[in-house]
Amino acid sequence: MRKVSIAAFVFLMAASFAFSQSNSSVLSKEQSEIIELSKKKWQWMADKNVEELRGLFHDESKFVHMSGTWKKERELEIIESGSIWYKEAKVHDATAEIIDDTAIVWNRITLVAHVRGNDVTTEFTVTEVYKEVQNDWKLFALTFSSVRDTHVIEH
Repeated sequence: MRKVSIAAFVFLMAASFAFSQSNSSVLSKEQSEIIELSKKKWQWMADKNVEELRGLFHDESKFVHMSGTWKKERELEIIESGSIWYKEAKVHDATAEIIDDTAIVWNRITLVAHVRGNDVTTEFTVTEVYKEVQNDWKLFALTFSSVRDTHVIEH
């Protein structure tokens, strides 16, 4: 019985180690960093922190929403005024691809937002395009795509 217990323990430890190793190698350090930046962006949007967002958004950036497409200054105005208040973005999944100086992040989120006097909850896949400019990531494009709650991002 003792041999079986030891064998089971060793097997579980090895499986646990292998699983943790495979998960940590899925994303590179750079991919993890850009996903972390994206998560900070969601918090800055919820906090209406336009100063941090102003530094993150490239001057030529565009934002595609369900109701229209606009540039940086309009997005910042919307956030600051609260005409769309991104109260909470619950990130269910995120992945990133980095090609040279360009990063694309896909987030599966449930967005709780205050729009036109009402709180609304919507499922989205959000595509974000970042470009490295003078050793700093700048957001160039953010597109909301409304999806079902069963939508899956293929990694």
